[in-house]
Amino acid sequence: MFSEKDRQFAADFLERVAKKVSIMAPQIGGNFPYTTNGEWHPKGENADISSWTNAFWPGMLWLMYIKTGDEMYKKFANECEDKLDRALDEFWGLHHDVGFMWSLSAVANYKLTENDRSRDRALHAATLLAGRFNPAAKFIRAWNYGTTYTNSAIIDCMMNLPLLTWAEKYSKEPDPRYSHIARAHADTVLRTFIRPDGSVHHIIAYDRDTGDVVDRIGGQGYDPDSSWSRGQAWAIYGYAMAYLNLGDERYLDAAKKVAHYFIANLEPGKLPLMDFRAPQEPVYYDSSAASTAVCGLIEIAKAVPEFEKPMYERAAMNLLRVLDENCNYDENELVLLENGSGAYHAETSIHRPFIFGDYYLLESLMKLHGNDGRFTIHN
Repeated sequence: MFSEKDRQFAADFLERVAKKVSIMAPQIGGNFPYTTNGEWHPKGENADISSWTNAFWPGMLWLMYIKTGDEMYKKFANECEDKLDRALDEFWGLHHDVGFMWSLSAVANYKLTENDRSRDRALHAATLLAGRFNPAAKFIRAWNYGTTYTNSAIIDCMMNLPLLTWAEKYSKEPDPRYSHIARAHADTVLRTFIRPDGSVHHIIAYDRDTGDVVDRIGGQGYDPDSSWSRGQAWAIYGYAMAYLNLGDERYLDAAKKVAHYFIANLEPGKLPLMDFRAPQEPVYYDSSAASTAVCGLIEIAKAVPEFEKPMYERAAMNLLRVLDENCNYDENELVLLENGSGAYHAETSIHRPFIFGDYYLLESLMKLHGNDGRFTIHN
């Protein structure tokens, strides 16, 4: 159990974050914020409507709606969800991250309001995600372009599987096909992505007919053999959710294994390095890896026996204290969590604010506030 001191810190931290989001919300409204060269830009009608990040702001709005009951947040979240219909209509821009996009918008909406239109949107997206599954090679294809990339999966997709397990339960009749696909993909990732020491690859290309690994690609980390910390965090939280949604103990063991590697590589009082296997210089950190990992660590701590809980709880709380130090509480700036990093070799994406880092920060704090903020856990 988290100590009373830790819970009070988390409660106070949540209030600081919620106050900042309450200032940001009327300015961003029903748009899709991201970041460009370190400056916050709410994207409007000209946004890439199929961007993988487009549901993190509505997800934050729904979390704020849970916390406050303020209809403003519901209104803006619904506006975002309505705009995402264009992505479904246009179709060709979509990818495996439909899980992110509709879990944190339509599924969240349905869980909170029982809006049938939101349920239908989420089921539509889940069916598109299921359609990306290669039944011979047993993986969900990440993207639609490039000879190698059309036969690739990335560790991030573990975060998309909850849309499938949700869809099994909320189809007109329970449809196990969705969970069969989620299990098959999770098993392939378990077999091919996670190294013996608990570090993970970012991108793997497969033979589309046999499922054999044909290439390992560096992606957003330093190189193909490195350990991109947000990829580690995707695996920690992704396998924790896979365990909670599918009940397979192997997935909890995988989440713990990757978490142990992540925790072992943390420096006291600092954010995670952007890549745990990169050269010592330059030094890049990633706050979004920290906030995502905290979500997974909290869920692992709930799932393991009592004697195992303290390690995960301590790591989560230590990261939260560092994240608090990296928040921008200036009421005149549309920035919350600073020092996120995108891709190691893209200089303009280093130490920037990213909306996904903000989302997982708020979600992690809500998890400690009455177990709210579990839009992707369906047990």
